Amino acid sequence: MNFRSFNYYGVDRDTYRDCLDQIRVTDRMHIGIISAWFLVYNAIFLICSLFGWFGVDRRSTSIYAVYLVLTALYEILLLAGKRFYDRIHVFVIYADMTLLLSYGIVTSMKQSYMMAVMFPVLVTLCALSFIDVFSRMAVFLVISELVFMYFSRVSKPESIFFQDVYNGVIVLILAMVLHYTFQRARMNQFETYQRNLMISRELEVRSSFDALTSLLNRGRFFSIAGRMLSDPHDDEYIAVCLLDLDGFKQINDTLGHQMGDKVIQIAGNTILETVGIDLSEKWSFTDRALAQHLSLAGRLGGDEFIVMIRGEKDKESVTTLLEHVLSTLNAVDFGDLHGIHASFGVTEVQKGERDMDAIYNRADDALYQSKRAGKNKISFFDGIGDQQSLTESSIQEEAAHA
Repeated sequence: MNFRSFNYYGVDRDTYRDCLDQIRVTDRMHIGIISAWFLVYNAIFLICSLFGWFGVDRRSTSIYAVYLVLTALYEILLLAGKRFYDRIHVFVIYADMTLLLSYGIVTSMKQSYMMAVMFPVLVTLCALSFIDVFSRMAVFLVISELVFMYFSRVSKPESIFFQDVYNGVIVLILAMVLHYTFQRARMNQFETYQRNLMISRELEVRSSFDALTSLLNRGRFFSIAGRMLSDPHDDEYIAVCLLDLDGFKQINDTLGHQMGDKVIQIAGNTILETVGIDLSEKWSFTDRALAQHLSLAGRLGGDEFIVMIRGEKDKESVTTLLEHVLSTLNAVDFGDLHGIHASFGVTEVQKGERDMDAIYNRADDALYQSKRAGKNKISFFDGIGDQQSLTESSIQEEAAHA
């Protein structure tokens, strides 16, 4: 094991970074527990010192009061800055340890006739509770121990000072050993969790996305679309489009299935890029799509695609978007392939409509209208039995020349 691995508790730096979210959550939880305990501890001793209960020294009242206030302020600041916690995580844990260990030093000085008890306990508590990187934690604990020894030297008799030094060194060594041992065990747990998480994400991607195009597969598309429609969408314009490539069988027969696969991939990429669907983190796409009202695109099988378009204002803007998809496909020039032609069938989702099967059937009717009208067109389904074919003249001209 090299020093870098040792510094990250037995794992490499990349693995440590992958586990940072879990480290921060764990430290945040321990900060909350320890701060709550320290707040209650000081409140109890403050009350006992005020009334002289259980032999608590009245001269320590000011110490308990000051640390009670400091801990309360620390908690308030931590709650107020919760959303910035990830950025200041390291500062937060060292501020908490500074607060705790300074208390141990102050109470030790106040009891100059006794060996320090609270400081060694707090050193061990900090070592067991917080995880950072070993070198930084070790430096902080050593500096804290030196500060403690200095104040013990100036405030206590020599015999008690030497006893504090002896106990402090023993506890420091023990704390650092325990810190490394405990935190290495935690890092192993975090690493295992990350590995399982990656496996889970990979399974999620494989079960949700088409391997050839990276679009959603049929089952997952309809699952997400159904969940989207189950949420209130009265104020949102939504359209669903079916897209079928024209003459795809001829491409396979004349140019080969490898070219056919390439055509499918180009069509899928064109849809993703034009509609603006971000699949950089596929494993989180379902949650993002539901939370952020994103558009969806899926491959139904073969050369048929489906798109749920969200974020557009009306039929005209959807038509413009789909015309751009069609013109981009028509302009493809790849090897022996000169243009990809496609037919589009589009339907608008009515306010409050939740039946995805009915929506699909309307889009399918509109698609067949495009096929019957000469292909390479965009047709909208408007009302029952009323379909309207919409295609830019420039696209029609390209299709005629093709």
